[in-house]
Amino acid sequence: MRTLAFNIFFFLATFIYGLSCLICSLIPGRKALMGALKRYTKIMVWGMRRIGGMDIEVRGKANIPASGPVIIASKHQSYGDGFVIFSQFEDLSFVTGDHLEKFWGLKRILTKMNAVVIDSCGGSDSQAKMEKQAAAVRTEGRRLLIFPEGHLSRIGTHHRYRKGVWHLQQDFNCPVIPVANTLGQRWNQSDWAKFTGKAVVEFMEPIQPGLDKEAFMELLQDKIEGQSIALLDLENLGALNPADIGKEEENHVALAKRLAREEKAV
Repeated sequence: MRTLAFNIFFFLATFIYGLSCLICSLIPGRKALMGALKRYTKIMVWGMRRIGGMDIEVRGKANIPASGPVIIASKHQSYGDGFVIFSQFEDLSFVTGDHLEKFWGLKRILTKMNAVVIDSCGGSDSQAKMEKQAAAVRTEGRRLLIFPEGHLSRIGTHHRYRKGVWHLQQDFNCPVIPVANTLGQRWNQSDWAKFTGKAVVEFMEPIQPGLDKEAFMELLQDKIEGQSIALLDLENLGALNPADIGKEEENHVALAKRLAREEKAV
């Protein structure tokens, strides 16, 4: 019953606030739209806690610089990730996959938000587009959220980390804040089933500019994956299958596109 109640709440709130955001996107400037999005994410986090029974704890906000640009690089295993992280900031831009643009009205909202919309399966074209779109975010000194895996991963597993986050740090010349979380135990990917219990989102110490690409990517993945595993609640598994812990997977769409690129390059 709790799962059903939360899912009804989720779809109703998303429909209502989706229309509200679409209307706000017609108003000049970003303030009205960002205010509506902030209210939406806060009510969703309220619903996750009060209706879904998810005991969400946010840790490490002191690690986020008080001002200036910063890149938030987060583990991505639940629709709830974006709600919780977005609700912690007054004005947050984010990198998202182009699959969202197929939904009616979302393309306009994403454009008005200055969201960085790319092919989430990667590639050189995707990197160039991301760097171009991120220029406005960098100029305004805002915070930028990116999910380095590019896709939702099943709780306990991870995808191959994409190097776009390193290129962004090179462009922004700012800290990257790794974010570990265990929300997937309570709301795995976009699954219908929800589970009660503890979930932690932790902002960790920033990675400063200066590392080469390979060293940066290894450190970022080690920090995010290592802490996400360390935070898992092994006494209340929820959606977690312990046999999945530490597994690397590849999204089937990403796999097909990668193989096509490799075949073209031969």
